[in-house]
Amino acid sequence: MLGSAKKKSWEELALADEPFELDSDLDFVTPAGGPGPAPSAPAMAAPMATAAGRGDFDVSTFEETYVGELARGGDQPVPRISIQVFCERPATAQLLQAASTDRRLAKTNVTVSMGGLTGAIDFFRSQATPNLIIVESLAPPAMLIQQLDELASYCDEGVKVIVIGDQNDITLYRELTRRGVSEYLVPPLQPLQLIRAISALYIDPSKPFLGKVVAFVGAKGGTGSSTVAHNVAYAMAEHARINTTLVDLDLSWGTTGLDFNTDPATGVADALETPDRVDDVLLDRLLTRHSDHLTLFTAPGTLDRDYEIASEAYETVIDGVRRGVPFVVLDLPHTWTRWMRQTLMAADEVVIVAQPDLAGLRNAKNLYDMVKVGRPNDAPPKVVLNMVGVPKRPEIPVKDFAEALGSEPALVLPYDPQLFGTASNNGQMVFDVSPQSKCAEGLDHLAQLLTGKVAAPKPKESMLDKLKTLKFGK
Repeated sequence: MLGSAKKKSWEELALADEPFELDSDLDFVTPAGGPGPAPSAPAMAAPMATAAGRGDFDVSTFEETYVGELARGGDQPVPRISIQVFCERPATAQLLQAASTDRRLAKTNVTVSMGGLTGAIDFFRSQATPNLIIVESLAPPAMLIQQLDELASYCDEGVKVIVIGDQNDITLYRELTRRGVSEYLVPPLQPLQLIRAISALYIDPSKPFLGKVVAFVGAKGGTGSSTVAHNVAYAMAEHARINTTLVDLDLSWGTTGLDFNTDPATGVADALETPDRVDDVLLDRLLTRHSDHLTLFTAPGTLDRDYEIASEAYETVIDGVRRGVPFVVLDLPHTWTRWMRQTLMAADEVVIVAQPDLAGLRNAKNLYDMVKVGRPNDAPPKVVLNMVGVPKRPEIPVKDFAEALGSEPALVLPYDPQLFGTASNNGQMVFDVSPQSKCAEGLDHLAQLLTGKVAAPKPKESMLDKLKTLKFGK
């Protein structure tokens, strides 16, 4: 930890933060040929084979940017700490105020003041220091270092310091880090850039990785949100070959066990009822491995138990799961409680599934606006318009639905009762029943959007290829 003890200079207490290095043995991405540890960075840059058929990802295109995303994982929430900020410019104060409302800083206590580095020195002469001090200084390098040394004499041991300056100078940066400054930032800055700089200071070195959470929620009951979530999780795992965990949080009515034709004796309810025991060993025992890349956290789906589970338990369990895989897909129930709101706000991505009717539009609009306003530094929710084209049912046209919502749907799925009914009754995914269908293609497309890279279009089949297919049956 970086910081200083009272009456000591930064040089006396300078410690170098250990850089985070991703464990190359973590099984995040593997070739389509089967499971195994992820190759080293140079090896991963090479094209990888894709599984045959089913509209799979073009992994060679996908990997170019995604390997870096896997190394970073999801955004780390900042723990319960106190942060005091001393700015020189009003624009910086506004930036810090905007960042302080972000979901990743929800547990922190942030105080923003003017006065810069000089103001911080005057303040901490008589006040206790917080966990993190952020100071802005426009002073020349020599004066900046001199003032930081004076500030160090008033700081408790363990305090972290971020400096915002206007000198884009590597020599100054090295001198500041040598003196124990945790981070040096130069404007222009965006809120998310600053938030991630803060978050990086509090990564647990024993558990540095945190996967991305994608939360699926229905705008009303019966929209098919669970079906969409299950098929998208399947596409992430089986087509992109990315380790994914599907978590069914509809404890009484969850259908994950039915849709994947499995009936485990344990599941997510066991973890939620004993959150203090959640660790890698317990999760390994409770999770059901469906395939090399997909694990399931199933719900009981029975009515013989009443569940009164604290919001903190959901947070603990989700946090435990996302430390082991690159992607966690949450299948959320159609209900509205404190834990539901917190889970939606904490997710890295939110997908709202609606039908093209008036209730679906109203509820989707309410959810969309609430999530977008509450997460200003994140991408807006993605909306899936499901069961479009039901015979003899009056519907809101897709264009009108999008205009009223204020966003184009990320995916429009046609009404196909034969396909989805067969898949549901057989405990299969739509990719197993009809891999070339428009619905399968659309769900694959949504999986690609959520994982961060749209696959390149496949080359059209030539007439010679078609003749070969007819002749050899390949």
